[in-house]
Amino acid sequence: MFAEIAAKITDPRFLGMVLTGVATAATAFALLQPVLEPDRLGKRMKQVGDEREEIRRRERERMANKATLRVAPKAYMKRVVEQFNLSRWLGTETARRQLMMAGYRSAGAETGFLFFRLVMPVITFVFSAFYVFVIEVIDQPFMIRLMIVIAATLLGIKAPELYLANKTSKRQAEIRRAWPDALDLSLICVESGMSVEHAFRRVSAEIATQSVALAEELAVMTAELSYLPDRRMAFENLATRVGLDPVKAVTTALIQAERYGTPVGQALRVLSQESRDQRMNEAEKKAAALPPKLTVPMILFFLPVLFVVILTPAAIQIMR
Repeated sequence: MFAEIAAKITDPRFLGMVLTGVATAATAFALLQPVLEPDRLGKRMKQVGDEREEIRRRERERMANKATLRVAPKAYMKRVVEQFNLSRWLGTETARRQLMMAGYRSAGAETGFLFFRLVMPVITFVFSAFYVFVIEVIDQPFMIRLMIVIAATLLGIKAPELYLANKTSKRQAEIRRAWPDALDLSLICVESGMSVEHAFRRVSAEIATQSVALAEELAVMTAELSYLPDRRMAFENLATRVGLDPVKAVTTALIQAERYGTPVGQALRVLSQESRDQRMNEAEKKAAALPPKLTVPMILFFLPVLFVVILTPAAIQIMR
């Protein structure tokens, strides 16, 4: 029996048939494997697409809910703006950008800004003219009083712009203080495997305790990432609304990462360290400028008291 099995195994015709069968089975398996193998990539892509559509729907609902809470323009302000066509004469792209940088995005904010740009010069002119010419508190020649009225009118013209500039500077200072911490949080989220949208959404929720303005801007950016046709527009809008160089650097890195496929985590790590170094340099600069600023208060307030404390006992002894 063993001899027959050994003879069969060593038979060239039998070996050829076995190898042919194995080759045929391997060929059939190779051809049928794509059909029998489940499409894991397509399934995963479908899940990602469904998740993206869910995020888009959720963000649209959030933006719709926020839109109902936006400040509507006052009826009389809107009527005055439309009657005098102030959006054509007083509305500029620079003013709109300043409104966005100050945190005012609604139509009511733009209408109020145009209204006060028209009304404030009139109010300051009437008040200063009444104060100078009618009450006559200032006893000066006519030309000097006229110059005071003109200066007050010019101040009324610039008052809305000065208010926006002050509001923008305070908001930028708040965002600048919280930006390095936001970058650290986003770096942790990205390196843990989260996408850019989820990372900034989580950062916007966590950073709200430190900076409400930055949380608001990041939330708007994540909403724009969900429904804008081009993600680059969302990053550019963030840089335009904030107007800070560190934010512009991060948005540029994110745009390059989207376009060329570069790793986002490494760019965020470098930019986070640069932001922290910049914040430390600003703190050191303020600390170095403190001694010259303290010179005048020390001369005016500390030295007289010190002289009184030192010289008073001597003066008492001399008087005795």
